[in-house]
Amino acid sequence: MENKEKLRVALLFGGNSSEHDVSKRSAHNIYDAMDKDKYDVALFLMTKNGIFLSEEASKRVFEGEPEDQVVAEELPKLDMSNPLAPIINLGNTENIDVFFPIIHGNLGEDGTIQGLLRLLNKPYVGSEVLGSAMSFDKDITKKILNLANVRNTNYVLLTPQTAERYTYSELADKLTPTLFVKPANQGSSVGIHMVTSEAEYATALEDAFRYDDKVLVEEAVRGPEELEISILGNYHPIASVVGAIKVPVEDEFYTYDNKFVDASQVIFDIPVDVPVELSQEITEMGLNAFKALGLRGLARIDFLVSEDGVPYLGEVNTLPGFTNISLYPQMWEKSGISYVELIDRLIQLAQDEHDHQAKILHDFKALDPKDQDI
Repeated sequence: MENKEKLRVALLFGGNSSEHDVSKRSAHNIYDAMDKDKYDVALFLMTKNGIFLSEEASKRVFEGEPEDQVVAEELPKLDMSNPLAPIINLGNTENIDVFFPIIHGNLGEDGTIQGLLRLLNKPYVGSEVLGSAMSFDKDITKKILNLANVRNTNYVLLTPQTAERYTYSELADKLTPTLFVKPANQGSSVGIHMVTSEAEYATALEDAFRYDDKVLVEEAVRGPEELEISILGNYHPIASVVGAIKVPVEDEFYTYDNKFVDASQVIFDIPVDVPVELSQEITEMGLNAFKALGLRGLARIDFLVSEDGVPYLGEVNTLPGFTNISLYPQMWEKSGISYVELIDRLIQLAQDEHDHQAKILHDFKALDPKDQDI
């Protein structure tokens, strides 16, 4: 295949979030899995302060040069008085056919980068602005799930203005004696705490408010088993087999360290041996949530199953990890879709959605210049 026939795909990674390094790992895996006979891959690193480096500088970091050193060399080259300086390097490259954002968390999964790519009028992998934003905000996600009758845990929403209205005891009476405190807009278990006392609650609340102005206090599911499912598609999504995460007994829940620092004691059971009825219910709940939130392309959906076998939808991840231990690609591997094919499908879904959106009319009626009072 000649080079001109290749799709030019821009892989966007890094980002201004606690998952910056996770994104870098994901980008390496995706890059390695992309068929270089089909794709000409451009690399763009978003720095920890939200500025895209040039393709050349991004490649240097990608290939192992110290990021802080490269960033220190590159940022002085930008004219920061230009309001487009943070994204200007995206324009200093050959034409991009498809964007593949793998920026987890803030600016990547919250609808921000999706808004930029929509303005550029280019296909991009994953959900659009609204679906991304709603799914990133755990409070809004729960409100949509409740409207769609998708079971999830009860919670109380706190802000800096309302937090003083509640004590641990009041929330424990309203919910459960064991509570989970978590920022509404944050990922990878960052800022999440399990609390069982007033002192623990106060410490957890202070930490959670470091990450967001909205904090959820959720009830705990009794004796939970953590199950996951992967979704793939646009308007007719399909679901993978169900997988399970088994964390060490001494860990109370699936923490950031479990996920990315030391996963040696974490067991991934894919597909998990659960009753057929439970697997079917989780599949139905996952697909219903994907549709209710208006998602596109991909999502990994996390569930907690109580000791009496009742599943609760926990979280929706619209740009799940693609690291060596990430569940999204693992579950598709076990469902018969290889990593290479998965990447191909995601890129095709991005093109399909862009073509679909191009057919939607955004017409307007011109005003008569004589009608000055309108």
